Amino acid sequence: MKRALILLAGICFVLTGIGQTDSSGKESDTIRVGNILIIKNKKDGKNDDDDKEHRDEVKVQRRKTHRPSNISTNWGIVDLGISQFNDNTNYTQSIAQGHLGAGANEDWFDLRNGKSINVNIWFFMQRLNMIKHVVNLKYGLGLELNNYRYSENIKYQKSGMPLVIMDNIDYSKNKLATDYLTVPIMLNFNFTPSRKNGFGFSVGASGGYLYSSRQKTISNDFGKKKDKENFELRKWKLSYIAELSLGPVKLYGSYATQSMFEKGLDHTPYNVGFRLSN
Repeated sequence: MKRALILLAGICFVLTGIGQTDSSGKESDTIRVGNILIIKNKKDGKNDDDDKEHRDEVKVQRRKTHRPSNISTNWGIVDLGISQFNDNTNYTQSIAQGHLGAGANEDWFDLRNGKSINVNIWFFMQRLNMIKHVVNLKYGLGLELNNYRYSENIKYQKSGMPLVIMDNIDYSKNKLATDYLTVPIMLNFNFTPSRKNGFGFSVGASGGYLYSSRQKTISNDFGKKKDKENFELRKWKLSYIAELSLGPVKLYGSYATQSMFEKGLDHTPYNVGFRLSN
């Protein structure tokens, strides 16, 4: 009996010594006791390399996240679009009052398709955070350039009345250009503030000052000719404006609150097009 107890105690001592972790710090995969083979299962989980790779992946994701500032500025924005107008002129009355030449009608002011263009050059636009970068105040300063390309041979008079006549010269090019120094103010809604090219829209108004206007014509009789004059155009232009951001694609539009002429013609201008900005 004593021999059996001594033998059993010896076996337990041997098993305990073998089962301990070796001095190298590495755990052994198997333990052999005589004819018995004990297999130790590894714990599930990622090794150090996997953990490092995971951390690097998290860092990359954090770098890609856009953190908007409370005040952001865009410089050198360009708009490319078309210039049009709604014609609400009472031609019978304007002819009777001597503002327009005899026989004037809305066909006189037909615009050539794709030739009447609008180019806006914004020196800067700033966006001021108001509510969690979702609701912002947006404002800027720039030039609004409009070209109205006519199909007919109409001629704006530099002085006196009537303001517009039908010329007997055949023009290969006939356009009226109006240039404004403009300040836009909008309320901006950015639905994805964490993205650089987000989705949202802006609505507001703009005020413009007419600093240049001219009629440019090209004919065989006189060649290129440019007449700089006011042509009864309003000095100030107030417009409703809007823009739509669809990721990298941005659209804009404006619609004036009244005619661009003070008298004679009731032409309310509007512009639509693409906005090129970062």
